[in-house]
Amino acid sequence: MIEPFLPPLSQSAVDDLRLRLRQTRWPDTVAGDSPWLGVGRDFLIDLCRYWMDSFDWKLLFENLTSFHHYRYKAREGHIHFIYEKGKGPSPMPLILTHGWPGSFLEMVRILPLLTDPAAYGLDAADSFDVVIPSLPGFGYSDKPAKLGMNFFRVAEIWVELMSALGHERFAAQGGDLGAGVSTALGLRHSNRICGIHLNYIPGSYRPYLPPGESLTEAEELFLANSTSWFDENGAYAHIQGTRPYTTAYALNDSPAGLAAWIIEKFREWSDCEGDVYRTFTRDELLANVTLYWMTQSISSSFRMYYEGRKAPLRFTADDFVPVPCGITHFPKEILFPPKRWVERGYNVQRWTEMPKGGHFAASEQPDLLAGEIRTFFKPLRQ
Repeated sequence: MIEPFLPPLSQSAVDDLRLRLRQTRWPDTVAGDSPWLGVGRDFLIDLCRYWMDSFDWKLLFENLTSFHHYRYKAREGHIHFIYEKGKGPSPMPLILTHGWPGSFLEMVRILPLLTDPAAYGLDAADSFDVVIPSLPGFGYSDKPAKLGMNFFRVAEIWVELMSALGHERFAAQGGDLGAGVSTALGLRHSNRICGIHLNYIPGSYRPYLPPGESLTEAEELFLANSTSWFDENGAYAHIQGTRPYTTAYALNDSPAGLAAWIIEKFREWSDCEGDVYRTFTRDELLANVTLYWMTQSISSSFRMYYEGRKAPLRFTADDFVPVPCGITHFPKEILFPPKRWVERGYNVQRWTEMPKGGHFAASEQPDLLAGEIRTFFKPLRQ
């Protein structure tokens, strides 16, 4: 049911990627490029040349193989995951779930801060046994052959995986799509969950509003801002949620196109003031894009958006996340609702406003996020 796994590295696939990059047909642009027109041509040409000529494949492979990788056999196929045991007296089991356009690579910087806090001068009693799975259809996890792989089914698989690892009760954390999966865990599997920690509120989440009760002014403003944000920035989500195949044909065939589609989000959603290299190195950005390229998973990753539209987190009168919830808001996060909006559907026990950071908190500000995770779960360890 669980087997060791070694991330593959194919020289022929590397050679094919370099050839495709060399043969890229670059589109025309106009003078005075604006970021609102998309990723700049000069920026992308420079990045792709680096990818083709200087990207450190050996370092990427060494970084991947420095962790313990496994695969779990679910009924829909194999789920890839990293599993690192905590170094402490009684580590708490914790499952970290990534989002889109990220991957399990988002979590590698925060991993040692959670498994071995004593190495950083912190309390060893706050350690975790950390499980970092790749969502179905992402990275080295198998691609679902049928529709229906939504937040709720992924949550079921995570429960099955943690049981197979011997963890009957565990904690969950996530942002982006990972926040949706963690919410589903707390909503549908509260008997197995110690608590959930989120650094994002799922975009499809709508709390139940009792008859006759009105939204607060802050909630009304949030909904208006959300509508405006999606009008200006939400084209990617709309096409991925309604016509996921159409764009995927091009992105699965063009590494330059794939890089533009993914890295645009890292530039716009991180706390980088428009300069993505302030927050991420070229190698960090390209490692993630390379994972999507080598596994040909852009199409299957899009389907999570389609599934989310079919099974959104629209709470009814009977829906409430009863387990303790910790919420951490990073200032450059996209579309973060007011506290009251979240409290309508979650048992919020801790809410923290952070001084810096954006959407990719685990890789942007691993120290800050790890500190919040340790603090929130500390009283829940018994």
